[in-house]
Amino acid sequence: MSGFPWISVLTLVPIAGAIVVLAVGAASHTVVRRTALGFSLIALALTLLLWYGFHPEANGYQYQEMHPWISMLNANYHVGIDGLGLLMLLLSAIVTPIGMLASRQVERQVSLYFALMLLLQACLFGTFTALSFIHWFIFWEMGLIPAFFLVRLWGGPKSAKAAMQFLVYTMVGSITMLMSFLAIFLATRSFDFVDIGRMAQSGRLMPEIVARLGWHLLTPEHTAMVIFAGVFLGFAVKVPVIPFHTWLPLTYTEAPTGTTILLTGAMSKMGLYGFLRILLPCFGVQMQHVLTPLLWLAVATIVLSAYTAWAQTDLKRMFAYSSINHLGYCILAIFAVAKFTGTDAGLMSQKFAAMDGVFLQMFNHGLTAATLFWFIAMLEKRSGGVRGLNDFGGLRRVMPVFTGLMGIALFSSLGLPGLNGFIGEFLIFKGSFPLVTWATALSVLGLLITAIFILGILQRVFYGALPEVWAQLPDLTVGERLSLVPVIGLMFVLGLYPQLVLGVVNHTAMQMALTLRNF
Repeated sequence: MSGFPWISVLTLVPIAGAIVVLAVGAASHTVVRRTALGFSLIALALTLLLWYGFHPEANGYQYQEMHPWISMLNANYHVGIDGLGLLMLLLSAIVTPIGMLASRQVERQVSLYFALMLLLQACLFGTFTALSFIHWFIFWEMGLIPAFFLVRLWGGPKSAKAAMQFLVYTMVGSITMLMSFLAIFLATRSFDFVDIGRMAQSGRLMPEIVARLGWHLLTPEHTAMVIFAGVFLGFAVKVPVIPFHTWLPLTYTEAPTGTTILLTGAMSKMGLYGFLRILLPCFGVQMQHVLTPLLWLAVATIVLSAYTAWAQTDLKRMFAYSSINHLGYCILAIFAVAKFTGTDAGLMSQKFAAMDGVFLQMFNHGLTAATLFWFIAMLEKRSGGVRGLNDFGGLRRVMPVFTGLMGIALFSSLGLPGLNGFIGEFLIFKGSFPLVTWATALSVLGLLITAIFILGILQRVFYGALPEVWAQLPDLTVGERLSLVPVIGLMFVLGLYPQLVLGVVNHTAMQMALTLRNF
């Protein structure tokens, strides 16, 4: 399979789909939706083929393609995937159809809406496969365009403000990251992630940068920290890490729910992917120098976002803050793995566990969060747009199937053993506790608060007295039930047999952790 340009074809499929969807825009809305969904399912099928042909124990990147591109910048078209890239491709391929199925309430400019969703999927594929900064940065930035217009044109009453906040915050982060990588290029004459990572792990990267770009007013350590800060900010905004998170709640709340699903299910993983692919291998020393402040940011991201979610009354806004909380566990584990532990074999095994937990949590959060927002879309469709926590009650009496299936997704988000949300969080805490005990102990508060507000949702929305206005709400249709079966089933499968994912990504996770032992 490696001789065929699978990754390029995969990236082109949603682009071709967007063109076709625009071409059939004059047809009925049903035709447009089915055409877009069909192309997203083709992309999913291709991703599963990549999964089938992937060799988990092989070192390096697979399905690589390398072609000369911009010679004066020494930039090549270089793509490839390891276990992490493959997992993110699969997540993007799963989340996109969910977002489309949750967008049935869109009735205006339908062809443009679904074309933008397909373009966003193409940008996700490009980001998770590019191994050269120029190529990667183009997809990173291009992803902002469809996301901005999806929020701005089909969002709620405050969509203009939400879209502008989203654009400004992410653009500022992108600019600082671009400046840092320009500095790296001027010193190394390379944009290739593989080459830059090798230089960092051999200890040559920062001396090269300081020797060529060092400023007499800054020490070499300060020069390195400035470059690290620029890259860190770009990824921290995207995740987001508190206090760079303030764009997210409004954007997730005002965006059409199908778009919110793509934002939380896949696009937020771009920031975590950057932490793992770029920040850890290239700036491990700098992360160790400021590890305590970084850990405090991780704890704040976990605990404060959970507490804020608890205080919300809008279900969509509640899950927006909950999304920050769940991604905070990944940030905690990444910072824990960055801690210098020398050659201690016991602590190295804990790093392996924490890194496996990050991979699982990224995938499981994307699946669960997308499903929860999908349920909110279904509820909004039936209630005429109502989604307040205090607006419902007793819905299990008229919507028992909806209640049961959404309850499974809620318990997955809570981390109930037997469902997909448990094992990733367990591995994160198991691996992080011996490495950064105090930060991990404080972060347990996030688990407690999450359990409280999720159980509160179940109690206030589905139990108690049923308001008369909701007495005739219809339960899930047969089509909706059939659509939900694969994702709910996957929650059980990954909860009971996480090796389905761990068997593919474990070698990559170990290799990433091992690259830090020399820092």
